[in-house]
Amino acid sequence: MLLNLHTHLEGRVRPSTAQELGARLGLAEPEGGWAQAMQLGGPSNLTCFLQKVSSTYPFFADRESLTRIAREAVEDAAADGEDYLELRFGPMSHVGNGMDPDEVIAAVCEGMREGSQITGMPAGAVVCALRLHGPEINEAAARAAARFAGRGVVGFDLAGDEILYPDLGMLTSAFGIARAAGLGLTCHAAEAGPASAAIDAVDLLGVTRIGHGTHIADDPAVLREIAARGIVVEICPTSNWYTGGIAAIGAHPARHLHCSGVPLVLGDDNPRQTGSPLSAERQLLRETLGFDAASLLALDRTSVAAGFMEQSVRDGLARRLDAEARAASDGRG
Repeated sequence: MLLNLHTHLEGRVRPSTAQELGARLGLAEPEGGWAQAMQLGGPSNLTCFLQKVSSTYPFFADRESLTRIAREAVEDAAADGEDYLELRFGPMSHVGNGMDPDEVIAAVCEGMREGSQITGMPAGAVVCALRLHGPEINEAAARAAARFAGRGVVGFDLAGDEILYPDLGMLTSAFGIARAAGLGLTCHAAEAGPASAAIDAVDLLGVTRIGHGTHIADDPAVLREIAARGIVVEICPTSNWYTGGIAAIGAHPARHLHCSGVPLVLGDDNPRQTGSPLSAERQLLRETLGFDAASLLALDRTSVAAGFMEQSVRDGLARRLDAEARAASDGRG
């Protein structure tokens, strides 16, 4: 089963769509075309990685474009064989041109609903606050997300450059608003920052999931605490190589985290930039990072339990996963 619990709308723009929207919006096509412009050339650091992702922002210029990109993101995930998608995005990066945060979120949710209707794959939106924004902007994002709770938005996240903006103290109000609305809470942490950043996100923001969390493995005390508290870590191995968080794909600490009792889920982060969709990330777990069938089943069960989806969606996925596990067991027998 393929559940994608960490992927960004801004990292899923089709090159063909970029070409069409660019022409309509009067954007000059870069030398080599949009596909090359969006693709990362190799590993660097988180700041450079985020600059590459933000190069897609001009395509989110109006409601029609937002809806189209969101619909196509769901379609592409389904075509990759995914069974559920949580699609995160930062609405405050796309306001303007006559759109307020509610209109941005409404457009994305509309596109996701269309994509789900076309493909039959359930999907939910996760609204991102951004580290570079001040408290007022992030609180506005949280209030807008809260207004769409139960209407397409399932979660609230903090994304952005962890090195340049490490302070979480100014985010407590925004996360309080999201929590009061019943949204699931996650946070990019310990990706470029130290292991302690993951504990800070849990204690200060009340999150139940950590995005990336690569450096949790660097500190045995933090590793034990994350495992003991059942905090779920959203791993995205290829992305972590591109951001310089790991020296090589084979050096990703996923197996160490799993063996230490940390519950894991999988995502593909920004597959247009990395060239690695969720199916490829799953293959990496199996072929490069030493995940056997039992480990992958544990990841799948965690994904169903930790996803921010509605209970009816969770129940349906759980039944399918149980059926798949029984079929696999019968086949081995």
